[in-house]
Amino acid sequence: MPEKSRDRILDAAAHVMGTLGLARTTTKEIARQAGYSEAMLYKVFRTKEEMFLAVLDERAPGLSPLLRELPARVGRGEVVDTLGELVRAGLQFYRRTFPMAASLFAEPQLLAAHRESMRQAGLGPQKVAEGVAGYLRAEQEAGRVSAAADPVAIAHMLMGGCLNYAFLTHFTEDLPWASEDDCAAALVAAVEPLLQR
Repeated sequence: MPEKSRDRILDAAAHVMGTLGLARTTTKEIARQAGYSEAMLYKVFRTKEEMFLAVLDERAPGLSPLLRELPARVGRGEVVDTLGELVRAGLQFYRRTFPMAASLFAEPQLLAAHRESMRQAGLGPQKVAEGVAGYLRAEQEAGRVSAAADPVAIAHMLMGGCLNYAFLTHFTEDLPWASEDDCAAALVAAVEPLLQR
């Protein structure tokens, strides 16, 4: 199948999932939005969960690519600058994907299927903090982060802060920061003293 068709399917899936949430999204609606038959969707993706994982990786803002390149960043640039990029990407990713994924928790069977799909693919929400913690641990071993720092706790503080901010943006305009950039700067500033040698 030409890449253009796959792109159309993913664009349609991202739109439908972002509008209806994963639980209410049907392959019939995705196919209609993409201008294809459901059979065509199943030639590209075996399940709706597989399509959702592709949307998260390829259509949500660039957190996944940034996590993949972290090992190559160890020892290069400033650690706080890399963390700033990660937090900005995390804020955008969670803000965009929160409406898609939230409905999973209302459908136990769908949640179980999604968990299994992610487990088989070696993925899961825990992988984000694991990637950040791995980067911080490597920087610690390189002597660029304090030996007293706790990479796991710092990673969860940063990414948990991103998720909380994204959650709040869907409920209120009364946020503690004027913008995502202000939030990112504040989160990184909060952990920066923990990193210093």
